[in-house]
Amino acid sequence: MEFFANELYHIYNRGNNRRKIFFVPDNYQYFLKKVTKYVLPYCELIAYCLMPNHFHFLIYSDERTIVNALIGGKKKNVLSEGIKTLLSSYAQAINKRNGSTGSLFQQNTRAKPIVQGDNNYDLTCFHYIHQNPIEARLVTKMEDWPYSSFRDYMDLSFETICSKELGFELLGLNKASLYKDSYQAIGIDQTNDVVGVKRSKIRQIP
Repeated sequence: MEFFANELYHIYNRGNNRRKIFFVPDNYQYFLKKVTKYVLPYCELIAYCLMPNHFHFLIYSDERTIVNALIGGKKKNVLSEGIKTLLSSYAQAINKRNGSTGSLFQQNTRAKPIVQGDNNYDLTCFHYIHQNPIEARLVTKMEDWPYSSFRDYMDLSFETICSKELGFELLGLNKASLYKDSYQAIGIDQTNDVVGVKRSKIRQIP
């Protein structure tokens, strides 16, 4: 993965053969601790969502992100290596706990650059990440899924690993209307019972 400073990136990966990567609630929390240790030192995390068989990050790069360090005798990007270490160390722990073997994740983690302000694609990606649990029919409201940053942006979490203020600034989010805007963006009628899911261009993001 190649990174440039001051850019947004959509980073994602899924379980090998689309299999589960999170099995119990503790797995999600353990993974986020690994994110804090191996990813956050090298970028700003704007949004995330952990799903049973995949994950999404929206990150913002800076000068820390583009550093190349001598690792194993070769110069390698520190964020790329941090993500690789995150996934390998998590997989080792899960395989040990479950008594399993083999690859937990697909081989290649994707990092797609997001051009800020380009047809609102940055904002589209932000909403897309948060709508995953509804699309998968795990919940009917985004705020009911505990493993995404939507709850953080709604101030429903005691702590967050996201750079929320930076997210508001970069994406031009309106704090007062963010809840309503988020549901409208993914084509859901906002009623007391959230219904009327419509497939939109957001669903087409990889």
